[in-house]
Amino acid sequence: MSPVTPLPRLLSASAPAKINLGLFLGPTRADGRHELVTVMQSISLADELTLRAAAAAPGNTGGGVETGGGGAGGACGGGDTVVCPGVPGPAAENLAGRALAAFRAATGWAAPALELDIDKRVPVAAGLGGGSGDAAAALRLAAAASGVGDEALLVTLAGDLGADVPAQVRPGRWLAGGAGELLQALPAPAEPLGVLVLPAAAALSTAAVYAQADRIGGLRSRAELGELHAALAAALAGGAALPAAELLANDLQEAARALCPEIEAALADAREAGAEVALLSGSGPTVLGLFAGPEGPRHARAAAVLLAPRRAAAGAPAPVTAEPVGASFGEPRPPMRHNSRR
Repeated sequence: MSPVTPLPRLLSASAPAKINLGLFLGPTRADGRHELVTVMQSISLADELTLRAAAAAPGNTGGGVETGGGGAGGACGGGDTVVCPGVPGPAAENLAGRALAAFRAATGWAAPALELDIDKRVPVAAGLGGGSGDAAAALRLAAAASGVGDEALLVTLAGDLGADVPAQVRPGRWLAGGAGELLQALPAPAEPLGVLVLPAAAALSTAAVYAQADRIGGLRSRAELGELHAALAAALAGGAALPAAELLANDLQEAARALCPEIEAALADAREAGAEVALLSGSGPTVLGLFAGPEGPRHARAAAVLLAPRRAAAGAPAPVTAEPVGASFGEPRPPMRHNSRR
């Protein structure tokens, strides 16, 4: 067991969202997860996490994680806290809090109680991996603050937290197999890629979308998944911004559209705004418009300007634009400004 150690300094880290460049769904494994093949790309739309010493309280010596969210703050008297205002649902389900607890348990890190503040910018339950990205960033912050734990340990811990978490421990571009835990690093795109992000007013449960996909049927065989894995690896090995159109399909798109009809309108909007490719990200309901090439980011921004009035009139969230990011984007660092509420 490591000795009790002080938190060396206030630390922050960005937790980038991820998008899926192709998502192919296969059979269900014995553990209940579906086999899949997908490329996960981190983008510049990101939450901001700050790790600090918790407010002093009797017996507040660290080790157990209690989380607070839903806008009520995260005050507690017996351990670490996670403050994530505006996120619905039981606080104990916050993946970042579970990540912090898992790191302490695996390493024996016994620093005094900590507070993890999450400034949410990535939409919740949107197919963008926001919660998974927060968990991965919490692991990076804990490793930086404690001085223990290498990337291999963080990836192992991430695998127990969810299928999308391992690929977000080190932001970048990853080809994922298995249920998301088998990762192959891919080169960063060698040319610009503009990403138009069209969030939905509604949220979608990942479990509900997968259940709907099971009802629809037509899941791919293991042999077909293997062929798609090889094709994606070959297509992106040289740093291409995007693979061929047939490798950008999302097998969850039909299921998500059945549960959230507004996805269809968003797909049409992205195409009308000039996107080279319009598709669902992850389990949705967020729709992406992809713009490759030297002018891609500029075209994405122009598309967002074009669509903003229409979406506002329809009561839909405003468009957002982003670009691919790599590992340095998520590195822990001193905060640019002190963001304490006390």
